[in-house]
Amino acid sequence: MFKFLEEEPFSPIKHSYEVEGILHREKSKFQDIAVIENRFFGRMLLLDGIVQITALDEFFYHEMLTHVVMHAHPCPKRVIVIGGGDGGIVREVLRHKTVEKVYFVEIDESVIRVSKQFFPEVAQSVDDPRVEIKVMDGAEFVKSATGIDIVIVDSTDVIGFARTLFTKEFFDAVRNSMTENGMFVTHTESLHLHKDIVIEMQEKLKGTFPVVDLYTATIATYPGNWWAFAVGSLKLNPRECRQPFEIETKYYDDEIHAQCFLTRKFYDKLIKRQLKW
Repeated sequence: MFKFLEEEPFSPIKHSYEVEGILHREKSKFQDIAVIENRFFGRMLLLDGIVQITALDEFFYHEMLTHVVMHAHPCPKRVIVIGGGDGGIVREVLRHKTVEKVYFVEIDESVIRVSKQFFPEVAQSVDDPRVEIKVMDGAEFVKSATGIDIVIVDSTDVIGFARTLFTKEFFDAVRNSMTENGMFVTHTESLHLHKDIVIEMQEKLKGTFPVVDLYTATIATYPGNWWAFAVGSLKLNPRECRQPFEIETKYYDDEIHAQCFLTRKFYDKLIKRQLKW
């Protein structure tokens, strides 16, 4: 048994995990991919040494990134999922009966292959007939997409090749791909450790979307733990549930939806940079 050190590239915190075994490791065209076994978290997927999901708690992240906007939309039919090669977001999107088409856009097909092999309970829906897998840069895909109701970005951290998914050019392309009730969501790192990134993303989204908001969830294996999610909407308030809560989930529900957004007073102080930590 030994420790696997997670090197968080822009954080003062480093995590280490006891490794009972390395189940898989390879170098893809884009990144180092590893699957390890941990006594507490079970199987863990790491990209470039950074934990992406664990078998124990992956549902917290996948449910929160997916269902807030899916329930805020009155009838999501066509959805783009960018990144998330493990397939967890696709699984959650397909819990909604209204969904007719999911474009699953992942730049690294090796992540999809490895996830299907080692995390079948997470990747269980990627071969659903409603899913069309596109192995390419998501920023390029959205430029030609049309008639989209929801766009969900589940990328690696806001660095490296994922940076194209956090630009005004990308947000404008997302907006242009959408129907009139279109909504967009992405993670924006830790509110504890990456406050400036969280604020920057809100400011960028406001240059494209009329309605912009921020909600959070606690993710045990992500640096800073208090993870932020940014929403951009063409007109609908994401704080409002427009569909009855009828899907099967482990964590997310209509009460969580109502509670996960920052209070208006705290949000205003945050965005105006009146809070220091």
